[in-house]
Amino acid sequence: MRVLGGLTGGSGLDNPSWVVVLLRQPWVMPFVRICLVSAYLIGGVTKLLHFDAAAAEQVRFGLHPGWLWAAIAIFVELAGSLCIICNRFTWLGAGGLAALTLVAMLVANNFWRLEGAAQFIALNSFFEHLGLIAAFVMVTWMASGERCSSE
Repeated sequence: MRVLGGLTGGSGLDNPSWVVVLLRQPWVMPFVRICLVSAYLIGGVTKLLHFDAAAAEQVRFGLHPGWLWAAIAIFVELAGSLCIICNRFTWLGAGGLAALTLVAMLVANNFWRLEGAAQFIALNSFFEHLGLIAAFVMVTWMASGERCSSE
């Protein structure tokens, strides 16, 4: 049985009724979309307000010219977040944020080049970023209204 485009699950085990009731609340999904992109919104605004520091950060990670990479990051963080929050062109916003996140995880969380505590921290951050990319895939899938045949 499918309710709300898959909210009850596909394995034969339905979600508890209180979960279904909660997920049906009109404020839940907009709130969840805001939560998903909150770090990107804050990051984009902070970079915009402190552009020189944002450009210097890009250079520190080996991305040249720093001003260009900072401008791209700001645009993607803000525009991509708005796409997801507004649930319009979600695929584009989520794709942009996923690509930005992939670049960040490869240049800023290169745990394979580190040792000790620094490696541990970078490894955790790397996989947190991977989880965010997966969440962007999921939000795109949910926004599409389509469901995979493997469900």
